[in-house]
Amino acid sequence: MKPRTRLVLLIVIAIVVVIILASPRLKLFSSGPGEGPGTGPRDTRLPVKAVILRPEQLTNTIRATGTILANEEVELRSEIAGKIQEIVFQEGSRVRKGDLLVRINDDELRAQIKKLDSQKKLAEEKERRRRMLFEKQNISPEDYEISLNELNSILAEIEYNTARLDKTALRAPFDGVVGLRYVSDGSYVSSTSRIATLQDVGKVKVDFAVPERYAAQVKTDQTIRFTRTGSDEVFVGRIFAVEPKIDPQTRTLQARALCANPGGRILPGAFVEVNLELERFDAALLVPSEAVIPELNGQKVFLYRGGRAEQSAVRTGLRTENRVQILEGVQPGDTVLTTGILQVASGLALNLTEVK
Repeated sequence: MKPRTRLVLLIVIAIVVVIILASPRLKLFSSGPGEGPGTGPRDTRLPVKAVILRPEQLTNTIRATGTILANEEVELRSEIAGKIQEIVFQEGSRVRKGDLLVRINDDELRAQIKKLDSQKKLAEEKERRRRMLFEKQNISPEDYEISLNELNSILAEIEYNTARLDKTALRAPFDGVVGLRYVSDGSYVSSTSRIATLQDVGKVKVDFAVPERYAAQVKTDQTIRFTRTGSDEVFVGRIFAVEPKIDPQTRTLQARALCANPGGRILPGAFVEVNLELERFDAALLVPSEAVIPELNGQKVFLYRGGRAEQSAVRTGLRTENRVQILEGVQPGDTVLTTGILQVASGLALNLTEVK
């Protein structure tokens, strides 16, 4: 066969093959509308996932940081200056209200009171004689008043020095635990000298602050739960005081709670994490955050009903880390779409692939 004839024959064969492949009657490599190779009609419904709404408990809890304070705390200082004569307490010991802790040297005050007692006897005798003379009108009222004033002045001096004598004995103002002491026997102290600290740790106070937007919901008698750093143990306290104003610097509201402290396990000054429950809902309806679609005039969700999508305007409430409370627009048992949100439209046929 000549080369030219062979070329013509190959061209003819190629044309025939193209015609055969392009022919709609043969359907060798194509499929008709809605069909696939070896399958029935193709499913054109949009595949989606959804959740069924079930009532559940929801609490509106805010978290804050706080500081532990002793129920009562005071720095022990002497009201008068002088040399320490005796230290009665032991560091770290528990004392009762009124127990003697420190005694300041009182020799000078006792001597002064003894001297005034002697002057008092003379002044009383003088006043008695002048009063008798005055009653008989042998002296003027002015003369009697001079002796009376002298007596009253001495009595006042005795009272003053007796009060100062009482202050030389430093006593515990309340039940508590004495801390470390900062003085020794024989030390000279004044009213500014810190002797030790006294703390009542049978109960502890928890100081914490909440953001301004929650201020109206924080009230006395509310329960708080808190944990210490490095411990999972949960302690329970009750709010007993709330600051009557917002702090203009931090825009927070200060609150204080009281908690029992058996065994002194909670130490004053400790850092704590506080949980405050503001509201509790026993039958809340919650949906995943991605199911809620923002609109110009509000928010909406898509429901699965009768195999098709149906939109519903909703009003939302509290938000958790990944869910939103729905207050209006849905009912318990409704199926809310969680995927395919951007493709779905009202009336669109859906293929529900997963329901939770």
